[in-house]
Amino acid sequence: MAAIYSGIYPKLKSAKTSWEDKLKLAHFAWISHQCVIPNKEQVLLDWVSHALVSYYNKKPELEDEVVDKLWAYLDNVIHSRRLQNLLKSGKTIGLSFSVAQVINERLSEAFSQKTQQNLGTVLSCSSGILSTPSLSIIYTAKCELLVDLLSKLSKLACQQLASDNTVGSEVFSVLQLTFAQYLLIQRQQTNPNRVFGQVTSHLLQPCLLLRHLLTVRSWTQADDNHVRQHLSKEIRNQVETLLQAGLFQPELFSSYKEELLPEQEFQEKKKGALKSLLLPVNTVQTRLASGFCEPAIHGAVVAGSVSLLYKLFLDSYCKAENHLVCFHMLSRLFGCLRLSGLQQEAREDTLSPADWSTELVALEQLLNLVLSSDVYNVASDRIRHKEIQFVFYRKLAQMLMSHSQASVPAWFRCLKLLVSLNHLIVEPDLDDLVASAWIDAEVSEPRTKKPQESLISTMFQTYSKLRQFPRLFEEVLTVICRPAADELRLPVFSAGLTAKLRECLLELPPNQILDILCLFVEKCQTLIVPAVEGSADMALKLLSVSSVLHAFLFNMRSLDDVTPSPVVLRTQSLLAKMQKGIIQPLMELLQAPRRQEEKPDLWLRKASDSALLLVYTWIEVDTLFGVSCSKYVSPAAEIAGVVSASAARHGGISAFLPGAEEQSWERVMELANSFTSTSKYCLELLTLQKMKMILMQTKADLQALQHAAAFIVESGRSSMSRRESEPWDGDITAISDLTYPTAHWHLVISNLTILLPYMSLKDVEYIANMLLETLVLAKAQEADTDTESSISIGKISLGLMQSSFLPEMKVLHCAFLTSLIHQFAKVLPSAARDSVDLPLQQLSAGNIPWHEEILAACRHVDLLEASSENKPLKNELSLSWKTLEKVAQCIILLVKNGCPVMLKESQLERFLGLLEIASLLKLDGLLPSDCTRCFLVLLSLLANTRASVSCSKPLLLKFLSTCCHLLRCLQAGRNANSVFKVFHASDILEAVMTSQLTASKFFTDILTVPVWAQYLQEVQDFLEDFLQVIIERRQSVKLNLEKFMSFLVSCKPDVGAAKSRGCKNWNPAAGQLLLMAFTTLCHVVTLYLQQLPEKKLQSVDVASALLEPVVLQMVRTVEHGLQSNTQNQPLPVAFIPSVTTLLKADLSYAVKKSCQIELSGFLEQPRIKLYQKFYSQILRELPCAGGNLQFLQSALQFLTVFCSVPELYPGKETAVTVVFAMKKLLTDPAVTTQVIRTMEAELTEVLVQLLGNCSAEEFYAIMRLVLQGLEMRNVWQQNAKEVLSAVTLTKLLLSCPISGDKEKAFWFASPQIITALAMQTKEACQDQSLIPTIVIPILETVAALLRQGEGVLLNPHHVALAFTILLTVPLDRLKTEDYRGVFLGVHEVLFSIVQCHPKVLLKATPSFLNSFHRLVVSVMHEGRQKGDRGNTDEFEVILKCAHLVERMYTHIAAEMEDFTVFSAFIVAQYVTELQKVTLHPAVKKHLTEGIYHILDLCIERDIKFLNASLPAGVREVFKDLYSDYNHYHKAKKQGEEKYTA
Repeated sequence: MAAIYSGIYPKLKSAKTSWEDKLKLAHFAWISHQCVIPNKEQVLLDWVSHALVSYYNKKPELEDEVVDKLWAYLDNVIHSRRLQNLLKSGKTIGLSFSVAQVINERLSEAFSQKTQQNLGTVLSCSSGILSTPSLSIIYTAKCELLVDLLSKLSKLACQQLASDNTVGSEVFSVLQLTFAQYLLIQRQQTNPNRVFGQVTSHLLQPCLLLRHLLTVRSWTQADDNHVRQHLSKEIRNQVETLLQAGLFQPELFSSYKEELLPEQEFQEKKKGALKSLLLPVNTVQTRLASGFCEPAIHGAVVAGSVSLLYKLFLDSYCKAENHLVCFHMLSRLFGCLRLSGLQQEAREDTLSPADWSTELVALEQLLNLVLSSDVYNVASDRIRHKEIQFVFYRKLAQMLMSHSQASVPAWFRCLKLLVSLNHLIVEPDLDDLVASAWIDAEVSEPRTKKPQESLISTMFQTYSKLRQFPRLFEEVLTVICRPAADELRLPVFSAGLTAKLRECLLELPPNQILDILCLFVEKCQTLIVPAVEGSADMALKLLSVSSVLHAFLFNMRSLDDVTPSPVVLRTQSLLAKMQKGIIQPLMELLQAPRRQEEKPDLWLRKASDSALLLVYTWIEVDTLFGVSCSKYVSPAAEIAGVVSASAARHGGISAFLPGAEEQSWERVMELANSFTSTSKYCLELLTLQKMKMILMQTKADLQALQHAAAFIVESGRSSMSRRESEPWDGDITAISDLTYPTAHWHLVISNLTILLPYMSLKDVEYIANMLLETLVLAKAQEADTDTESSISIGKISLGLMQSSFLPEMKVLHCAFLTSLIHQFAKVLPSAARDSVDLPLQQLSAGNIPWHEEILAACRHVDLLEASSENKPLKNELSLSWKTLEKVAQCIILLVKNGCPVMLKESQLERFLGLLEIASLLKLDGLLPSDCTRCFLVLLSLLANTRASVSCSKPLLLKFLSTCCHLLRCLQAGRNANSVFKVFHASDILEAVMTSQLTASKFFTDILTVPVWAQYLQEVQDFLEDFLQVIIERRQSVKLNLEKFMSFLVSCKPDVGAAKSRGCKNWNPAAGQLLLMAFTTLCHVVTLYLQQLPEKKLQSVDVASALLEPVVLQMVRTVEHGLQSNTQNQPLPVAFIPSVTTLLKADLSYAVKKSCQIELSGFLEQPRIKLYQKFYSQILRELPCAGGNLQFLQSALQFLTVFCSVPELYPGKETAVTVVFAMKKLLTDPAVTTQVIRTMEAELTEVLVQLLGNCSAEEFYAIMRLVLQGLEMRNVWQQNAKEVLSAVTLTKLLLSCPISGDKEKAFWFASPQIITALAMQTKEACQDQSLIPTIVIPILETVAALLRQGEGVLLNPHHVALAFTILLTVPLDRLKTEDYRGVFLGVHEVLFSIVQCHPKVLLKATPSFLNSFHRLVVSVMHEGRQKGDRGNTDEFEVILKCAHLVERMYTHIAAEMEDFTVFSAFIVAQYVTELQKVTLHPAVKKHLTEGIYHILDLCIERDIKFLNASLPAGVREVFKDLYSDYNHYHKAKKQGEEKYTA
């Protein structure tokens, strides 16, 4: 036969044979073993290569279809398993270089002509060639072809990224492969000049453009996930590696130095050598300047590239002696930016705002690199280099100041970096900097505000360290006193700046602070106050100066008894001067009479704000100094003392301020009250301060306190009622009409502990109403809220609700609940609102004194005396409880009569909103009457309302679930039993179940929706908790349970009124509800029965008598439900827990009746059949139920109970049948490793019961099942799920307690198991997709096997097999979640060997060290420093792994003395790897701490050995490590040992 096909080759070469036939013959020749051609594979490759090359050289004319088939044939051959096997066997097969040229030309064509013909196949061919070493030689032998391929692919990738089309993975995966191949070749090149030429000529521009487009692309879900998450980062890293190795090799440094250093600098070092012709910087600049991309993005590409190139340059050459070269490189690269043109006074308008942002970000990155690498040394630059760097940075600062860009965040960051480099760089322009970057800067966006605050904070820090704070604030004062750039300047200090100012003021000497304050007071007194009348500009300046004075006085260190006397005297003088020179003139100005109809001017408003702010500041500071410093004498001392009653009564703040008359002060108050701004807020603060001062006196004036509290509340009432407010940043000078309500509410809520005892009941009710309104508004505007640190009314109210203070404020708590109930009543339909008999209307009646219970418990002197005189307290208390009893009866009556209130969807939504607010209350802290009120409201909503037909069913279920949940929360409270004062327990249960059964008819079509299951669970939890309470109370337990049971028995879960015994009227929703109620009752009574002591036989009989009818009724309900279930339909999930509970109840009943000997004899035959039917159905459904987690958990719980009684198995079935079903379940594709982890506890419980009750023969059969799954044929047949099921069962078996023959059988098979696991691992590791599904579970199982096998696995060879597994498992190129799983698995196996098999470890030390070293290397590789650190969660995984490595090092050092001899070897391995990477600091910290413990084991001889034997570069790394070890770790250890007993 072979001879027949030997003539194929001439036919392939013949011109007469058609191309269709040639292709068929070639395909046949490749796959057929019967076709014999000498060197057939090479011949066929040469034929197809020649055909393609000839076509593209324009020799034969071929149709496009034929060309496509030729490319497809070449692709199939290259990727065929046959070719790969031949190459593995050592056969030499190659391609011609012309194929590489053709591929490159096709890619060039695809880029230039944008044609996609053959592109996918061509890319696939190049991918196959590059990944096959013997074929890739056509590129690696001719580096020019590889460079050309890389350039073409980069351009093609750029074209894809720049278009609007979705990005696929074809181009990028080949590109990544090509980069890897080129980087390998690049490292092998010996001529750095040649490499530099290749990179700059062909690769620099496309690589920089590619990196830019990968960085700025807005990825979408349509783009390939692998490209988006992995390849894009990998390629960016490869670009950086390529540029670093190509442009900045160590051998090129002399060329850079020669080109960059000025002639005279380099002359000494040149020693007469000829200048090199290579000008690397000039070459790079030229390539950056030439137009290699669209003009629209050229500037952005260059800006992003400049910082990258400078970073790579510094990484290669930055040493102390090269800092000047590094600086000159900076200046040359800065010249590539468009910003450099502005230094030559080019036109500013050539740069758009977007361009400014891009350019400034690039400049920021350059300056950041200079700062972090210490390129600029101030002293060295001044002494050695004539301030060449300083001059450059000065020009930069001047350029930035002359082109202010306050809307660009990077502008602030650049200035901050210049200040950090040397404050003298910006010192000459300090006034302009203060003006344009701070005082006059129009900054409102948070993203710009943050860098602005950072810049000013840096200036604060710098000038405070230099003790030049007064110099900085001289400029601030100068800028403030200039004509305002804008009519309304922004406040001087934001909340962030105030915090930074506080830090600096605490470090400054007091005299410097007083210098600044005196400067401001003097300027204000002499220049501003005299000219403020009628001048808005001066009034604005006054407010700015006042805010600075307020900030300094409030944040400086307070005077105390250790403050030097001169400082105290100077402070007294300053406050006196401030009072007489500023406050008094301003007060006189504000007291001047004005016409009532005259509208106040801006100057008057700002002057009022300033005056009140200074008065408040002065009084607050004066009071504080008086309290904290005995040497301080207040300027107000002559009138200090007890405040007169009349002054206090009229809000007499004047009494605390020297020189202020009461009548004049009232005019000022009247004026200030007319503005909703700073002045009005300051009046409230002053009133609060007055309250504090009164409370500090020996006898407090109660009437004055009540007036003050009323004034503060009343002050903001009109503003709050307008419902218009904006967030406030906490700055007292930034209060406007819209932020005043927020500031007022913040003041009231944060000082409630002071105000509340002195408020009238009406004010308390007002506060409660406002609290509720603001919470409702906050919920409505939740999506629009500002996430920044600003304060909003909603946040304040929410903060109070979530705090622990509200339950302590009993009156407010009670008033808030009353207000909430009023809101519930308002939501009812208008017809219902008119009915005074409805529960909600009765509870919201205004004539019931709900608060009296609080006042009775804790009654303040004279509080609400007038209102409490009318009726005796006892009558009022009884009135509130009578009302509650009446409401309770009303709820029960409405349920029995079936008269619900119909609700629309909008009303349901509003109820849900109010219920959400109710859930914020600390329900367990309510008083008895409030607890009962709350319970009645919730019960009324649950039992007395119905949704209209048009309502959303999921919404209604959510409403009902929320009511049940809140009722449960109330039951957990300490006053939960107060409900039983107005209700019988059985009435509550009956009301709930009646209403829910009636409502269930709406839900028949959504029984499979998750929200239905959640609702059922909430109702069940409520019933269970409530029944538990009935039992625990021990009051009428039997009566209540019997009543509830008889009610349930009487329920008919049908749709209409039909009483048919058939199933057509069965309502499945009502059936599930009823079954759930029976299940819950049965479960609670069963638990009660189990917990009763044996002595209480009477109670046992009572409970058993109660349980029996419940069980019987449950059986009927389940059977009815099953009859309505369609044939071959899966079991309803709701039935399974019910049958499980039923079986538990039966078994419990049997045990209590002492029938353990024959349980099956006790159970009735129909009952056994029911359980067996369920068992059989569950086993049938189990293997294909992987996607239904709820069913699985319920089914496994049933099997756990069922299998505990082996007599219940139907027919000849045994435990093996159940294990077989579990094994089939685990092979279901829907059962992932995540699902297995979720079900692990349930699976283990089933196995515990099975193994505990099965015979030895059955156990042997189970072991055979497991071992069959571990056979190698499964993985060869790609049946990975079979292997996973066997591995999982092995792991579960290890969790089960077994003994006797079963235990012996298991451990007898363990060598076979561990050998099979090792072989499975070896095969699975060849397929990346099997890592999470096979390899990680095997590692977890091996770790468990080794732990359980302590003292049992005696053969060291079997334990050592675990090392084979560990050395096979890959630790690189894994997804983060896979890496985490593999790492933890390997670590657990190692730790199990260390802890449980120390003798084996001693014999297999090399294997242990190799396995552990692989972990260390992988952590170093994953934890290396990257430009883009990426996902925080990913990094957390790396940190955890590094921490585990540290723990293992520590354990080795502490517990394993025999490892001392290997300590030097471990250290050598560590430093060898460390030299290859730059670790992230957090990762390095963990690894370094670990290796320090190993160094503790090293003796002097080991250190000498390491210093002598390590290679040069590694030795340097070791020396640094050992130096740090001696400096930090060893010294600390010796210090600890010194104090250790």
